[in-house]
Amino acid sequence: MIHGGEEEQTATSVRPQSLMFSFLGIYALHRDVAIYSGSVIDVFARLGVSEEAVRSTLARMVKRNLLERHRRGRKVYFGLTPRAVEVLEDGRRRVWETGAVNRDWDGTWTLVAFSLPDSRRGTRHDLRSRLTWNGFGLLHSGLWIAPGVKDVTSVLASLELGDHVTVLTARAFQPTEAADLVRKAFDIEQIARRYQAFLTQWDTSRPPPGTPDDLARQLFLHTDWLQLVRQDPHLPAEHLPEDWPAIRAERTFHRLAGEYDASAARLAADVLDQLTV
Repeated sequence: MIHGGEEEQTATSVRPQSLMFSFLGIYALHRDVAIYSGSVIDVFARLGVSEEAVRSTLARMVKRNLLERHRRGRKVYFGLTPRAVEVLEDGRRRVWETGAVNRDWDGTWTLVAFSLPDSRRGTRHDLRSRLTWNGFGLLHSGLWIAPGVKDVTSVLASLELGDHVTVLTARAFQPTEAADLVRKAFDIEQIARRYQAFLTQWDTSRPPPGTPDDLARQLFLHTDWLQLVRQDPHLPAEHLPEDWPAIRAERTFHRLAGEYDASAARLAADVLDQLTV
C-alpha cells in the first residue's frame, strides 16, 4: 500500500516492495519466523515479479532495518526487525480496525500550524508530505487539519521544528461548518476516484488479470487496499456524499479477503520454507 500515484493501477503494476509488505504482514507478522529467500522468490513468481526484483527488494529492506538475515547452511532466511513489526502492525490496524469509513467522529479536529524560513525549504516539503500521509489536509497557508485527535509526535520528531510549529485540537463554531472544512481542506472527488478504481478492479465476477491463483489474488488485494486506506484521511461519514464509494469498496475487500484466505494459506504452506526465530 500504502505512496502511490493518482493513476489507476493494474495488479501487475504494483511495486514489489508494497507487495512484500503485504506478504510479510500476512505470513510473518507475529509468527516468530524467518522465511527462506527461495520461498519468497517462488511466491513472487506467481505475481509476475522477477527473481532479481525480489532479491533487490529484500536487500533494500535489510539496509532500511526492516529485515534481518538468518543463515542456515547455504540458505538465507529473512525475519522481521522490531521496526518492521511496527510498520506492519500499523498497516494491520488500518486494514482491520480503522477501516475506510469514519462513523465515530466526535467533532474534534487536530490542527498543525507552521512557518518555516526559506532556508528550510527541504524541511517544509518533508513536513507537508508527512502531514498528507497522516491524513491532514491544507486548510489555509501553513494550517493543516485532520479529523479526530492525532498524535503527531512521531511525524514531527525528526524534523527539529522547535518553535516553528504549533499543534492544537479544536472544534468548529459558527459561522464555520465542519462540512465546509471537509470541502476546503480535502479533495473528496479525488478520494472517491481512488475507491471507484478499486471497485473497477475488484468488484467483478472475474479475477483481475495477472492473478493466477488465490495466493496471488490475496496479496494483490491486500496491497491495493492498504495503499488505498493509507491515502484516505478518514473523513467523517456524515459530511460525505450518501453514495460514498468507500462503503462498497470496504465490503468488497472484506468479502474477497474471506474468500481467498483459506486457499491462499494452503498454497503458501506448500511453498514457504520457514525457520523459527
